[in-house]
Amino acid sequence: MQDHFCAGHFMRIDVATLFPDAFQGPFDQSMIGRARRGGVVEINLIDLRDFAVDRRGTVDDSPFGGGAGMLLKADVLCRAVESRLQPETQVLLLTPQGERFSQPMAEELSGSSHLFMVCGHYEGVDERFRQTMVDREISIGDYVLTNGGLAAMVVCDAVVRLLPGVLGSDQSAGADSFGRNNLLEYPQFTRPASFRGMKVPQVLLSGDHQKIEQWRCRQARIRTVGRRPDML
Repeated sequence: MQDHFCAGHFMRIDVATLFPDAFQGPFDQSMIGRARRGGVVEINLIDLRDFAVDRRGTVDDSPFGGGAGMLLKADVLCRAVESRLQPETQVLLLTPQGERFSQPMAEELSGSSHLFMVCGHYEGVDERFRQTMVDREISIGDYVLTNGGLAAMVVCDAVVRLLPGVLGSDQSAGADSFGRNNLLEYPQFTRPASFRGMKVPQVLLSGDHQKIEQWRCRQARIRTVGRRPDML
């Protein structure tokens, strides 16, 4: 079934990886799947092995100077990027060495028209690729994954949901945790109004929108102070 969205900002995302099949489920389901079917975003999965020059499909080699692990080759990575490169392209490298991914960064990237994401693998990439082709290095946290594919999925999800029309309400993104007020989201409740002796705060049933907004702002601040004081 075709999903329909209002005309607006269109984005193209290319993801270069050694494991393109791993993306099929996450990128075909939920909001990303709907956005792709609705023509809001085009996501292309690029197999780095297609840009190897030998019969074996070699994409990596051992580091000069010795050391454990293998590095993705600069020539393979550059050919992959250059096959899709446009003047407006932002080349992103997913790596533990990058700047910490955040909601403000997701909002910034959502304004782009073309993102090319390179998933790091093995021990990393040849530094010459990093210096000549990469516009921005991104890490989703202070830990190491087996490859950058999972990180690329996280970044794609956070960015695509911010494109106009993807969420059911334009207000949803602004009310999220880490949103424009830089606070965690306030507590939420739905029916039934009473559950196992716990009742919904009376103010939320009052119909007084001003008081509800004041309560939500106060609760968001209380929750942020208690859980993430570093955000204040």
